[in-house]
Amino acid sequence: MEFDFSLPIDRRGTGCLKYDFAVERGRPADVLPLWVADMDFRTLPQVQAALEQTVQHGIFGYSESGNSYFEAVADWFQQHHHWRPQREWLVKTPGVVFALAAAVRAFTKPGEAVLLQQPVYYPFSEVITDNDRVLVNSPLVLKNGHYEIDFADFEKKVTENNVKLFLLCSPHNPVGRVWTKEELFQVGSICAKHHVLVAADEIHADFVWPGHSHYSFFTVDPKFAEFTILCTSPSKTFNLAGLQASNIFIPNESLRKAFAHEVDAAGYSQLNVMGLVGCEAAYRNGTQWLQELLIYLQGNIAYVRDFLQKKLPQIQLVEPEGTYLLWLDCRGLGLTTRQLEDLIVNKAKLWLDSGTVFGKAGEGFQRINIACPRITLEQAMKQLEKAVQGLSR
Repeated sequence: MEFDFSLPIDRRGTGCLKYDFAVERGRPADVLPLWVADMDFRTLPQVQAALEQTVQHGIFGYSESGNSYFEAVADWFQQHHHWRPQREWLVKTPGVVFALAAAVRAFTKPGEAVLLQQPVYYPFSEVITDNDRVLVNSPLVLKNGHYEIDFADFEKKVTENNVKLFLLCSPHNPVGRVWTKEELFQVGSICAKHHVLVAADEIHADFVWPGHSHYSFFTVDPKFAEFTILCTSPSKTFNLAGLQASNIFIPNESLRKAFAHEVDAAGYSQLNVMGLVGCEAAYRNGTQWLQELLIYLQGNIAYVRDFLQKKLPQIQLVEPEGTYLLWLDCRGLGLTTRQLEDLIVNKAKLWLDSGTVFGKAGEGFQRINIACPRITLEQAMKQLEKAVQGLSR
């Protein structure tokens, strides 16, 4: 292995959202944070070198991407996801959530309905309600520890609410599902039948575990490209969230123009130069780094799975098919939402994401980010075990 992901790196005192803002966000100062979805690993050396070269140049004026940038991005998707975008499809934004909000504004009017599937990444709800649209939820169904789509409910919600736009999370955060080709086809067929546009958040697409395959939504059926806004970013894959660079692919020209107009209306034009440089360097050089990272993360997942089975059987791991975010079913502890939060934050001294922020269906669950050195994860699980043991005293 060329890269060492086991090395702890102190992020405190760097303006780090994950580590430096516990008190400001209502948590004790001494909590161990495994909440927000960035990684405690340095990005690959080639990205650091490219950024350092840009810093040495010393000019940070308005910058734009050229053919080299697009080819690096396109090569990545062709090599890793078996499709190649066309250059004219691309609209760049500072983030996927920004893109989802732009899609909501571009393709719906205030008072119109936007569909999602809770429990789901909480900004999905925010970009709907904050833009005065109607949130319609077709909740995922948990059966025998596995989440499924209720297609009958999905279509019923679409028709009853005259849904205009569906926000798809694929792979799904927080439940860790990697949707099968058949599931995506069924979703897409319903959306095609009822003229529903799909904004697909595929930011976790590079984190798919053995036995599963990610399918970019508009590759499932050629006709899906006509109503898809495909949202991608190197931020999760290479730990570049702070560089704010996302690549949005929209094959349909009229949809692309409407989306780009909304981006322009927000007063946004070029990506920052560091985002452009970091994205290109990551996609051009990141294959081996990612392969080794995936192996390390699989080890972390195995550690959590084994720990829970042996020492905390009251907490069930919802088996992840993708992402580095694990969904823990804590309902076996028999605690109320407030009691569970007290256990996690004040007794275990952990900062996780409470399941309630992902919607009502998340009550009794916690999301934990395992993209950290094993020693950090071991400490977290031991703190959790000690806190749970204290419940019986």
